[in-house]
Amino acid sequence: MSRPPLAREKVLDAFEDVILTEGERAATMDRVAAQAGVSKGGLLYHFASKVALEEALIERMERLVAVDMKEMVEDPAGPVAAFIRTSAQTGDELDRVITAVGRLASNGSPLSGEAIRNLRAVWHDTLQPFVPTEVGLQLILLVSDGVYFNNALAIGAVPEIADMEALITMVTTATGAELPPPRID
Repeated sequence: MSRPPLAREKVLDAFEDVILTEGERAATMDRVAAQAGVSKGGLLYHFASKVALEEALIERMERLVAVDMKEMVEDPAGPVAAFIRTSAQTGDELDRVITAVGRLASNGSPLSGEAIRNLRAVWHDTLQPFVPTEVGLQLILLVSDGVYFNNALAIGAVPEIADMEALITMVTTATGAELPPPRID
């Protein structure tokens, strides 16, 4: 009898959680098994190595990003506004997996480094049809990075962005980004 997919996701959740709470070096196979509440054999049944765990985490990120990009493009406020607004860390499933893969990348993982570069390309390619110039698009990506970084320092070191909508208006105006038509109610 095969094991339920839930067990695989539980192990992957544990891997992500250990990376986020204790760091990449703490995310050993033994530690992940303990965090997931499975035997090491149970972990190895689903993931033969730490690389296999990393690959699955990247697949999770790619799947969640695809859903997020679809929602962003369909957002009534427009994709650029949605992209900037959602750049603030929320601790949701997408934010957590991007942060975990980012930590693996920052600790020298070539696989995760490539995944983060690919993520940036997905954002770029998704927004490109809505921004008339490459310089404007790069500005939007950099503002998004700043919103993310600012929010990551929520410990009080950097003040919160007081008026996100004003920032979005400023960025879309400065870049000539496509805005949705006005709503007629």
